[in-house]
Amino acid sequence: MKRAMYRSRAPLRISFCGGGTDVSPYPEERGGIVLSATINKYAYASLSPRADSRITITSLDYDIVAKYEHSERVKFDGNLDLVKAVIKRLGGSSGLDLFVHSDAPPGSGLGSSSTLVVALIGAFREWLSKPLTDYEIAELAYQIERIDLKIAGGRQDQYAATFGGFNFIEFSKGYTVVNPLRIKPSTLNELEYRLLLCYTGETRLSAGILKRQIDSYVSRKKEVVAALDGLKADTIRMKTALLLGKLDLLGELLHETWLKKKKLDREITSTKIDKLYSVARKNGAIGGKILGAGGGGYLLTLCKFDKKHIVAEKLENAGGQIVEFGFEFRGLDTWTA
Repeated sequence: MKRAMYRSRAPLRISFCGGGTDVSPYPEERGGIVLSATINKYAYASLSPRADSRITITSLDYDIVAKYEHSERVKFDGNLDLVKAVIKRLGGSSGLDLFVHSDAPPGSGLGSSSTLVVALIGAFREWLSKPLTDYEIAELAYQIERIDLKIAGGRQDQYAATFGGFNFIEFSKGYTVVNPLRIKPSTLNELEYRLLLCYTGETRLSAGILKRQIDSYVSRKKEVVAALDGLKADTIRMKTALLLGKLDLLGELLHETWLKKKKLDREITSTKIDKLYSVARKNGAIGGKILGAGGGGYLLTLCKFDKKHIVAEKLENAGGQIVEFGFEFRGLDTWTA
């Protein structure tokens, strides 16, 4: 008898501005805001219930298969802990086979870890017919990462992956509000035409960067507090530029905010990242930034329309890898196969 398969996918995201202001305790004390958009790169999860109590987790990206006799035997040990944490929250004592994979590796700056957790919750929701709202899914994903696993980080990725689209997200003490943006189709087409996504060839663990950022904020290091406050103000300016279709201004703001972001921690940039960004700027990029917490992953640049092909060529010559992408306006998707 063929077993049912419950599948889900959630989109990865690019963040234009505000990252860092979603990391506690800043949003609880001063209020955080982020401007982001999801793209057509995804994290996937497939769940097949078993008749016995055994659990099998297969990571197609890392070619890892982990097997357990019962959910109580599942222990956090640094291998597939995100998947295990979701099982502990939602799996109960039932046996199941899980398959997971992502279009981008952890540490890429596209929110892949949080997006995978969202996709996993979606598969469990489909299987168990749980009446979870989008806000409840995003908050549960946040709790699994930040509370259950104690991984340092913010809140934007879970909400972006769950809701999808272009969003202006506000973070305050006790609540998060996702504001979908109504952007002209012509502006979206032009933005997609002029954006360039370049993989630096380096990934990083964001937890160390974020922990130092948190410590610097808690100790009221003036430069870090000023940078976070500046990024928050720039996020509002960037949202306005986007809604008005002023993409050159958006590019200039990307450059300004990248300079501010680098002040949050010494490891946000590197010699290679600085080289790639300099090459992009010299050849027609108006502005750009490293996505995520920094230290590696993907470089996003906004180019002059007639220079994008030149920027792409120069970046590849400098050791980068150009990745094609488009915007994705749907959030978490689940279905039964």
